[in-house]
Amino acid sequence: MSAEPAPASAAPEPVPGPEPPAGGGEAVEHRALVLTGFGGYDKVKVQARRGADPRPGEVSVSVRACGLNFADLMARQGLYDRLPPPPVCPGMECAGTVRALGDGVRDRQVGDKVMVLARSGLWQEVVNVPASHTFPMPEGMSFEEAAALLVNYITAYMILFDFGNLRPNQSVLIHMAAGGVGTAAIQLCKTVENVTIFGTASASKHESLKESGVAHPIDYRTMDYAEEVRKISPKGVDIVLDPLGGSDTSKAFNLLKPMGKLITYGVANLLTGQKKNLMAMAKTWWNQFSITALQLLHQNKAVCGYHLGYMDEEVELLRSVVAKLVNLYSQGKIKPKIDSVWPFDQVAEAMKQMQEKKNVGKVILVPEAPKEEPKKAEN
Repeated sequence: MSAEPAPASAAPEPVPGPEPPAGGGEAVEHRALVLTGFGGYDKVKVQARRGADPRPGEVSVSVRACGLNFADLMARQGLYDRLPPPPVCPGMECAGTVRALGDGVRDRQVGDKVMVLARSGLWQEVVNVPASHTFPMPEGMSFEEAAALLVNYITAYMILFDFGNLRPNQSVLIHMAAGGVGTAAIQLCKTVENVTIFGTASASKHESLKESGVAHPIDYRTMDYAEEVRKISPKGVDIVLDPLGGSDTSKAFNLLKPMGKLITYGVANLLTGQKKNLMAMAKTWWNQFSITALQLLHQNKAVCGYHLGYMDEEVELLRSVVAKLVNLYSQGKIKPKIDSVWPFDQVAEAMKQMQEKKNVGKVILVPEAPKEEPKKAEN
């Protein structure tokens, strides 16, 4: 797919950035994507911000690429509780080069290429973040790949291995298998011997899923995926990754084998259009899965909940997971799949690409348009 180059826009409207720290520091004006209010694609606008020198313990990063995540689409509609109220700069992951160090930073140098993880605020040309929220990029990794790694691969890794305890000869059902977490989970499943992968996605993505290692792609739009899984594996599966919520969580639980594990990590069913849909919300919450501890005893199954947005204090835990992922990348066992790259000016088109589920892999935002016009990455 190709996108038309964005028309030249009017000068961005300045909004206040962070206050410069005591002792001064020259304010740097830069472009940022700002959520101006909750609603449709037009609510995210390019604006000018004035930055400041990094505070003690922080580094300042020149951003080269940012990741777009499903949580960002929910945040735009006012459905994500980890984002401060608008006007606010979204963005949970980015990659770039360290441009300045705050006092006391010893383990980073100006010029270091880093990946950054934060609760929000990273869709900007320049960001100041705690040095502990940055991770050195492995040799040979592009900025686009680095911006596609942290959120999706940390999520997929912890779901599959920390909660799921994935082992050889097991089976896994991955919903939204062509999305960011889905493609990461498929690659991570392939690092374990003889894992059978079921993946739901629209029919146009099945060939790509088969090439990536999905044994049984299922078109959730035209068939009942639970029935299809049962036809192939009558007892069900060992692990279900559930980013959907609502009635799909119940279906997932019922698909588990004895000793099976359901890990729920999102409520994508809330997203039915550009803006918040109260009917979809009511239906999803009404159908939300509920089970008592006593019922679990009789079922011999586990239910786990995962939310990376609430792990931001677990610095050591996240650092250990990233170290494992970097090692797997360096061995060639995982490689972020880039769907498409969009300049900040085309953020609406980028969000639409993801919300309409046209992407296979990660949707990336970059501050400036690439040399040629943005296009779908070659698969």
